[in-house]
Amino acid sequence: MNVHMVLPEGVDDPGRPSGGNTYDRRICRELVAMGWAVDVHVIPGDWPQTGGPAHAALATVIDRIPDGEVVVVDGLVASAAADVLVPRAARLRFVVLLHMPLGGDSEAAVVSCAASVVVTSGWTERLIHRTYGAGNGRVCVAEPGIDAARPAPGTATGGELLCVGAVIPSKGHDLLVDALERVADLHWHCVCVGTLERDRRYGEQLRHRIDEAGLAGRIRFTGVRTDSQLERLYREADVLVLPSRAETYGMVLTEALARGLPVIASDVGGVPEAVGHVPGGVRPGILVRADDAAAVTEALTAWLGDARLRADLRRAALERRSALRPWSATAGDIALACKAAAA
Repeated sequence: MNVHMVLPEGVDDPGRPSGGNTYDRRICRELVAMGWAVDVHVIPGDWPQTGGPAHAALATVIDRIPDGEVVVVDGLVASAAADVLVPRAARLRFVVLLHMPLGGDSEAAVVSCAASVVVTSGWTERLIHRTYGAGNGRVCVAEPGIDAARPAPGTATGGELLCVGAVIPSKGHDLLVDALERVADLHWHCVCVGTLERDRRYGEQLRHRIDEAGLAGRIRFTGVRTDSQLERLYREADVLVLPSRAETYGMVLTEALARGLPVIASDVGGVPEAVGHVPGGVRPGILVRADDAAAVTEALTAWLGDARLRADLRRAALERRSALRPWSATAGDIALACKAAAA
């Protein structure tokens, strides 16, 4: 089967890592491995954006695709481009891949005209149903996959903390800094991996806050790291901390669990699905109230102060590894959505 993938500029840029970019690249690769013909179209522009040259470029690409073809459009592009996609929905079979619903009239119109909508968690599926009334089997959940990895060895004290995500307010680094100040008397060191370029002012505010708290030697912001560098940091870590204010899934959580690392994360969006359970209902980590530094503090205090808790969560994380989905399963879900759209 043939499918066209319409993706935003930067999807292959190692300096602009994101879960959505990783997801898009892996889906393309896995569909090819399944024997599909995949035509990738990268649309220039700083998506999502309304109108202008980027929309003209998108229209040019879409108009070159033959009638009746299945076209998977990344949500960053699709959500802002109702003016391009809706008038062409009669001749093409659009599959909209919503990593993070953005809301608004344009997205509503695109969801309405799409043959299929793919989301990354059951939580997002329910959100789409509530917000847009999309139903009748048009919404497909394709949870992100994970690559197998060796378990990280961990340390005796459990004090090596890792946070992975762009340094932007929605990821909650300010909550983490506040919580770490409150546990400054305990043994820990925290490495934060992620781009500092998307909100430089926020990053500077964090640095100032860290200096004020006297934690400059204990909290380190690395910026973007290569896959091999990030792998080394995972292996040196004891726990992943992700105090996000919003997540449709949280791919870094399963990346940590694939290495046997427990997680401390906000109980938001699709995070509970990503973290999951092991037999007996035990979570391989601690979920905390969203946007609540005190809750993060409480979880860190428990983690750092209770060796038995660390051991229990470590065992659960190692057990969770075997239940994580491979990327081939994700691609299989996408393939079903595309076949449904074609039908």
